[in-house]
Amino acid sequence: MSETPQTLRIGIVGAGGNTRLHHIPKLQAIPGVEVAAVANRSRESGQRVADEFGIPAVHEHWWELLADDSLDAVVIGTWPNLHARVTLAALAAGKHVLCEARLARTVAEARAMVAAADAHPDLITQVVPSPFTLALDTTVSRLLGEGAIGELISVDVHERSGFADPDAAITWRQSTEISGVNIMSLGIWYEAILRWLGEAERVSAFARTTVRHRLDPSGIRRPVGIPDHLEVAAEMVSGALLRILISQASGFGPANGVHLYGTDGTLHIGNGQLTLGRRGDAEPTVVEIPEREAIGWRVEEEFVGAIRGTEVVGRTTFADGVRYLRFTEAVHRSIREHRQVALTEL
Repeated sequence: MSETPQTLRIGIVGAGGNTRLHHIPKLQAIPGVEVAAVANRSRESGQRVADEFGIPAVHEHWWELLADDSLDAVVIGTWPNLHARVTLAALAAGKHVLCEARLARTVAEARAMVAAADAHPDLITQVVPSPFTLALDTTVSRLLGEGAIGELISVDVHERSGFADPDAAITWRQSTEISGVNIMSLGIWYEAILRWLGEAERVSAFARTTVRHRLDPSGIRRPVGIPDHLEVAAEMVSGALLRILISQASGFGPANGVHLYGTDGTLHIGNGQLTLGRRGDAEPTVVEIPEREAIGWRVEEEFVGAIRGTEVVGRTTFADGVRYLRFTEAVHRSIREHRQVALTEL
């Protein structure tokens, strides 16, 4: 008969949408796990989350939550501007850390988080993974490794989310003070590409901000710091070429998705489906994903399993977070400095 694990008590710092949708309920569903405390942007908003999920303790400030010695771990669901600060304090307080993506605002902040994690090897650290292709990643990597499309020539990522609304209020995702070098879904897509192909070597990027000012919630007109249209060209270490187009300012274009073009075939990811067309095929066919490869979302299970010593963090490590931030910061520099940027500069 297996021994019942000791109750794992977890605190929540920042209960944003993803935290309420995924982290809190999915942690609560794991036997032997208690979401025991929450600190949100205000005590009132924290109390609403506590009432919704039956969380017993509400703290005024996040540092008060970290001072609670009865907590074993913390989930950081704040905006990126607090990720590094809270992570360093949580590790210093002896707590395991699950941090919402993107890992940090800059490479420097991300490296400080890795250094702190390395200084506390007894503590688990994990950053929430890019979710777009989780259920397909293992199969894509396998097919590329098996040479299903021959030698990989190029990868195209295409994402348009419609025309810009000039009257919409500014959000934290449009603020460099909060989001740093992260631009729209760039880091999310590149993280998936890292799983299949490894890193980029150099990048050139161009961007536009079509709505340059927006009103904040108090009605003050603020400059928009992050572009809403981005085009990136990169050369991968493997020799493949990468093109990424992400736009929140244009619509009515080719269908969103990813194409991986090889000398003997093409893989396509779109609408959660993977298709493969080989040389000589009349048309591409849907690839059936084996159950053992369809990993999907299991972030909270993996975090708890790693703490209990039954598995290791794979999706995603802090080191992987540094890798995708090197790319996003290289893109940021290329836009700002009007030049090609090598990732070795970062």
